[in-house]
Amino acid sequence: MSTTKITVESTVNAGPKKVWEYWNQPKHITNWNFASPNWHCPKVTNDLRVGGKLSSRMEAKDGSFGFDFNVIYDEVVPQNKISYTMEDGRKSTTTFEELGGKTKVITTFDSESENPLEMQRSGWQAILDNFKKYTEHN
Repeated sequence: MSTTKITVESTVNAGPKKVWEYWNQPKHITNWNFASPNWHCPKVTNDLRVGGKLSSRMEAKDGSFGFDFNVIYDEVVPQNKISYTMEDGRKSTTTFEELGGKTKVITTFDSESENPLEMQRSGWQAILDNFKKYTEHN
């Protein structure tokens, strides 16, 4: 399978400790892990360690569609970097860079073949934008 690497990023007005916590704790993930307001993430489990599994349920709020997003962690460097492999073999890496009280979050992921690249980029960016908004206001 040929993939393109896609990168999304955002600078969050919060330190790396808070950003790491909000990125990884299920009680926070359920509040930001969706690309549009008519979707939600009602369930998350996260075993944050190499070989551990992240599992999140993403659903349309009207119940018309949903899917499970499952990954296995390949690398976990607290407050710095997370890499994982998705169920279909694609890879993703997120880095957290401290910028004087702020944190730059950069995610690079392998594209999939079902949707246009720009749709994938905008969907992942929307989720990252939700993360930024949630983290800065809570």
